[in-house]
Amino acid sequence: MVKLKRVFERKEKKYLLSLADFELLSEFLDPYMEEDQFGLHTIISVYYDTDDYRMINRSIEKPKYKEKFRLRSYGVPQNSSEAFLEIKKKVRGVVYKRRVALSYEAAKNYHLAKNSQEAVAHKDQQIRNEIDWLIARQKITPKVMIAYDRRAYQLRDEQETDFRVTFDFNIRYRTNDLDISHGSQGKLVAPDVEVLMEVKALGAYPVWFTEILSELGIYAGTFSKYAQTYLRHLSKEEMQHVI
Repeated sequence: MVKLKRVFERKEKKYLLSLADFELLSEFLDPYMEEDQFGLHTIISVYYDTDDYRMINRSIEKPKYKEKFRLRSYGVPQNSSEAFLEIKKKVRGVVYKRRVALSYEAAKNYHLAKNSQEAVAHKDQQIRNEIDWLIARQKITPKVMIAYDRRAYQLRDEQETDFRVTFDFNIRYRTNDLDISHGSQGKLVAPDVEVLMEVKALGAYPVWFTEILSELGIYAGTFSKYAQTYLRHLSKEEMQHVI
C-alpha cells in the first residue's frame, strides 16, 4: 500500500479546461509526465462549517489567511477503511495541509466525541490537537459532500518532486446523506466546467511546462470546489429556508 503524506506545503493554481483541451494537453505532457500509480480514482470529501457557513464566507472574501476542514476518503469507504481528517490553510498564496489518518467510522463520528479513545501515532498528536481546537472554537459540523474523479500526473522517473498536475472530472455534491460509505453520487457543481486542472508546486514551473501552456493558450483561473458549491447551490438553499 502506498503511504500517503500527512503534511503538505505548496502553491496551487487552477485552470478550467474543456475535455478537448485536456486530451490535447495530455499529448503535450506525455514526453515529460506520466499518470501516477493510482490511475483514475475518486476522491470524496465532507466539508465542515458553522451553521451560518462562516468559514466558507470568510474564504470567499479572499483574506491573507483562510482555513477549511474536511473528512477525506480515497474511494467509497467501509467503516474500517482509512480516512483523513484534514485542515487546509492558505497563507499569502501558500497552501498548507495537515491531516491525521483514522478509520472511517472514527473519522465520521469525531466531531461528536468529546474524547476519542482511538490511538493516534505520536507524530500526529500535534495535528490532532489543532483539529480538536478548531472543532471546539468554530463549533463546526458536516455540511456538504464533494466528490470528483481524478487523474494525477508526476514527472517521469522523478518520484520525489513538488511538481504535480491533476485533472478533476465530474465534480459533484450532495447535502443529504453525508455518510460517504453510501457512495459518491451527487449533482454536478458546475456543468460548465468539464475539467479542472490543478498545478501543485512549491517552486517555479519547469520551463517546458510554461511553454506548453503558452502554446495552447491555457491560462490560470479561479475555482474553489467548496466555494463554488456554496455560491451556486448552498447559499440559494439558505435563502429558500429564510423565505
